[in-house]
Amino acid sequence: MSVQMAEAKIKPENVTDVQAAANKMFAAIDAAQPDGVRYAWCLSPDGETFFALVQVDDGMENPIPGLPEFKELQANIADWLAGPPSAQALAVIGSYRLF
Repeated sequence: MSVQMAEAKIKPENVTDVQAAANKMFAAIDAAQPDGVRYAWCLSPDGETFFALVQVDDGMENPIPGLPEFKELQANIADWLAGPPSAQALAVIGSYRLF
């Protein structure tokens, strides 16, 4: 099992825009209740750096990018970034009810 992590620093004036878009996206994910995926966003203590974690079950395709709310967030995120985002794959060593 692997987990993908993305990190993005947001311009201070756009943090509330990102939070509002994320809330809208997570409401859509909650409504859709997709199987085989775990997804979370976290905000670092600096109040400007977001981390997204996603784990998709083996053999499944991530359904979240197909949601209109995800596409809307992605269409706007480039204008909100303070710098280039980064992404990396993580190997899960152990997990208790997270993945």
